[in-house]
Amino acid sequence: MFENLSDRLEGVFKKLRGHGKLSEENIAEAMREVRTALLEADVNFKVAKDFVATVTQKAVGREVSGALSPGQQVIKIVHEELVELLGGVTEQIELDGRQPVVIMMAGLQGSGKTTTSGKLAKMLKAKGRKPYLVPADIYRPAAIEQLQVLGERLEIPVHPSTTDIKPVEICHQALKEAEVRNYDTLIIDTAGRLHIDEALMDELKEIQAAIPLSEVLFVADAMTGQDAVTVADKFNSDLEVSGIVLTKMEGDARGGAALSIKNITGKPIKFVGIGEGLDDLEVFHPERVASRILGMGDILTLIEKAEAVVDKKEADKIAKKLKKNKFTLEDFLDQIQQIKKMGSLDQILDMVPGISKLKKLKDVPKPDEKELVKTEAIIRSMTIKERRNHQMINASRRKRIAAGSGTTIGDVNRVLKSYSEMLKMMKKISGKPGAITGVKRRKIPKGMKRR
Repeated sequence: MFENLSDRLEGVFKKLRGHGKLSEENIAEAMREVRTALLEADVNFKVAKDFVATVTQKAVGREVSGALSPGQQVIKIVHEELVELLGGVTEQIELDGRQPVVIMMAGLQGSGKTTTSGKLAKMLKAKGRKPYLVPADIYRPAAIEQLQVLGERLEIPVHPSTTDIKPVEICHQALKEAEVRNYDTLIIDTAGRLHIDEALMDELKEIQAAIPLSEVLFVADAMTGQDAVTVADKFNSDLEVSGIVLTKMEGDARGGAALSIKNITGKPIKFVGIGEGLDDLEVFHPERVASRILGMGDILTLIEKAEAVVDKKEADKIAKKLKKNKFTLEDFLDQIQQIKKMGSLDQILDMVPGISKLKKLKDVPKPDEKELVKTEAIIRSMTIKERRNHQMINASRRKRIAAGSGTTIGDVNRVLKSYSEMLKMMKKISGKPGAITGVKRRKIPKGMKRR
């Protein structure tokens, strides 16, 4: 989402690095370019103006750290201010206090409220909560059925709402049911409109007045840019929302909504939707997003994603197989499936520090999701014996595998070649089982024991 902004800022900082010493003139020129970059990213004009003024003031007035060059010092200040612009600290939803916790999802039609309700329920269930989904949109065709289908897929109970009952009464009934069945979290999916109208706001206000809400989350489509900010501000003035969920953050939006919405509404972004899958909802971390914008990557999120899908015992088993050169195509297939669970290749790579620079190089191949799917199909077309011993795959077997996977013999050859080269590389790294070649063991300082 922030790719264009990242590229523009990288260009600005590249010029700054060329100066041994920064003057007020250098900084002013750089900040003009930063402001242009922010405006091109669809950031609110006032927000961009204030941001540049703050960075300029701090860059001119601050003593340069001995550990940083003048250019790096400006980057550090920009990073700090981006974190503040995005909300400063990570804001979680309030799950303590009154039980059950009641969360109302609000927003315009098409913003993704229903799907986000399901995603949030799944996230909370994984944390040990007992969510109860409440369809309170009695106007949109099949809105109730959509949430019921999501509930079935997620194995999460859904309140049996009907279109002949008022939304506020549905919420009352759901709250009583939750208390009887010991559900600790209600997620109310409310109605939306194509635009803000008085009837919509009155209905939401009625629910808010009648039900003890713990959270009011405004769901906004990040693709709509400053329109999302304007609508969020209106909802907040009428309802006093507690947080914002930005959906479609994986799309081609320029990022202006994410960079403006906290400053304009005063409310934090709590979650972001990064895809259509029911796992594609993330807690919003301002510092991590600021690091991504500046091309610094996001190792913490990458680790969290890996920990969520990788079984530690399985990982240890794979590590031992690699050391003993017994990593088979069957293991390779398992690893592909683990990678797919973490998200798209682009999303994963964007979290790796320095990858933005690497992606700009002409000779570097771009990640291709289709190739991953093709590789998986090829390995699945092999027999168990072939997966465990790739050396037995002769010409006739390659022909059969290609036909079975809907690919070409050339594709099969490429997969086998990549796999063989990977084994050779791992053999060089591992050397003898249990040893790493070319790495000296560190000496232990006197007075310290090896654990």
